[in-house]
Amino acid sequence: MNSIDIWKEKYPNKFLSPKEIFSNIRRGDRIFLSTGCGEPQYLLQSLVNYIEENPKAFAEAEVFHIWTMGVAPYADERFSYNFRHNSFFISTSSRNAVNQGIADYTPIFLSKLPELFRRGRIFLDIALIQTSVPDKNGYVSLGISVDITKAAIEKSRVIVAQMNPLMPRVHGDTFIHLSKIDYIVPYEEPLLEFNPPVEDEAAMLIGNYVAKIVRDGDTLQIGYGSMPNAILSQLKNKKHLGIHSELLTDAMVDLLRDGVIDNSMKTIDRGKTVASFCMGTAPTYKFIDDNPTIEFRTIDYTNHPSIISQIHNMTAINAALQIDLTGQATAESIGNTFYSGIGGSADFMRATTFAPGGKTILVLKSTARDDSISRIVPFLESGTGVTLNRGDVHYVVTEYGIAYLHGKNVRERAMALIAIAHPKFRPWLIDEAKRHNLIYRDQAYIPGKAGEYPRHLESRRTTSKGITLYLRPVKISDEPLIKDFFYSLSDKSMYRRFLSMRFDFPHPARQEFVVIDYTREMVLLACIEDEETEYLVGIGQFIKEKDSHYAELAFAVRDKWQNKGIGTELLSYLTLLGKSEGLHGFTAYVLAENSPMLHLLEKSFPNLQKHIEEGTYNIRIEFNEGA
Repeated sequence: MNSIDIWKEKYPNKFLSPKEIFSNIRRGDRIFLSTGCGEPQYLLQSLVNYIEENPKAFAEAEVFHIWTMGVAPYADERFSYNFRHNSFFISTSSRNAVNQGIADYTPIFLSKLPELFRRGRIFLDIALIQTSVPDKNGYVSLGISVDITKAAIEKSRVIVAQMNPLMPRVHGDTFIHLSKIDYIVPYEEPLLEFNPPVEDEAAMLIGNYVAKIVRDGDTLQIGYGSMPNAILSQLKNKKHLGIHSELLTDAMVDLLRDGVIDNSMKTIDRGKTVASFCMGTAPTYKFIDDNPTIEFRTIDYTNHPSIISQIHNMTAINAALQIDLTGQATAESIGNTFYSGIGGSADFMRATTFAPGGKTILVLKSTARDDSISRIVPFLESGTGVTLNRGDVHYVVTEYGIAYLHGKNVRERAMALIAIAHPKFRPWLIDEAKRHNLIYRDQAYIPGKAGEYPRHLESRRTTSKGITLYLRPVKISDEPLIKDFFYSLSDKSMYRRFLSMRFDFPHPARQEFVVIDYTREMVLLACIEDEETEYLVGIGQFIKEKDSHYAELAFAVRDKWQNKGIGTELLSYLTLLGKSEGLHGFTAYVLAENSPMLHLLEKSFPNLQKHIEEGTYNIRIEFNEGA
């Protein structure tokens, strides 16, 4: 006698056929379904079969769930007499029905859903769930769908469980005793699996940028889809990562297997991977089965702001459909077309901003519909749901780079976001931002390849004094860095750089440094990176001369950072870039009293040519000699 037969003997009235069970459904009943891959497929199909055989068995039963992975027959117009679908998160199979008005969408933070059930705001008559087989004590596990399912079964009038031997027994807040279940239907079938599309080049680039932001020891929350998989695949060299997320995925489990995620530095639930539901494949389901390092908790725990905000170095990574130049984003609709839902991103993105060392990262490809639409827009379209407001987002990442928004004014945000938009949409964004007074009215821009940021030239170097520099070309959004840099220079340093006294450095002058044609000049920034910002310590520049294969060279270093090897690294990299452009050499003008600059150039190019006129050296450097 197997374990199920033992329990059949103890609870014979619970083991009825689906037809007998569903005959108890009354008109207007509210039916709950487990989430995502935990959906009880056999029970759902049996319910559809029952309706097809008994078309008038009941009317207008309301079906609730978060997200469906399988078919959604209850959203089919054929069954409109019997069912009204009400989803807390719109999936592919229900999107058309919602937008056609034959199904409903209830926008709500996932963290607040259990409260709706517990307070009777939404009363549930029947819960259709899927469980593991019972253990020796008669407890079954909700397995891969705890989320709101636990609260739903606590408040449902009738609980119907599909008992599936393939459902993993997951630790945590997942257990329910057979005595609490009204009807049990043993049926083995493969669990639904979530196989996101293969990551494309843009997703991998985004993942690479996110990996630069994530630090060893961070605790992560990541949403679903192909983008999160690409991000997680780029974190293989990190150490001691943790997971506190509503969702557990295959890519997370891969990092668990590899030891990248060990949860050893979490400030709560240390040593445990905490999630609320799982959307993955069979190997992942096998991995989490009876695994004591994995705990599934109800979604009002995983997503509760007071819990999330306690986690040091919490990092929330979520995708968006669209973001505007002021920093407000949508993950749920475009215009008046509903697409998905608030989901858990709003819970995590807001709460993470209050966590010690917390940071929020919003990821999105720069375009949609085969590059015909920009996901970065001047303003969200009328009717669009604002999922994340302007204070929720720290970082925005596209395949074109990283924009840091936290603490930035609207002008700075707009320029940072334009800099990571698809190049073909940047002129339009510049024009729209000007029209709406978001940026300077005279903001310049160089369209096409000439103005496209050469991210492949980014480099990290260590000076002779042990200072790690992030060397990169200037971006159109770097004007605040440039302003701060030049106003930090002493009068002497300013005089040496410009060969004349300057007391101001206004916007038109700054634009000459940040809006450049990369095919004819290069402005190279030497930055010191901290956890969230770049501190500019040096600038190097060359501009190609029109009638020769030489370029005029100039650079400057903050006063307190001089004599630390920064100028040497700037000169070395500018020389490398100049050679790669086919230049024969550099020219430069250096004040005779600027002995540090002369010493640097002569040390790097012992055979440079120089002659003095009115206190200024005219210098010529040949690349076939020296560095």
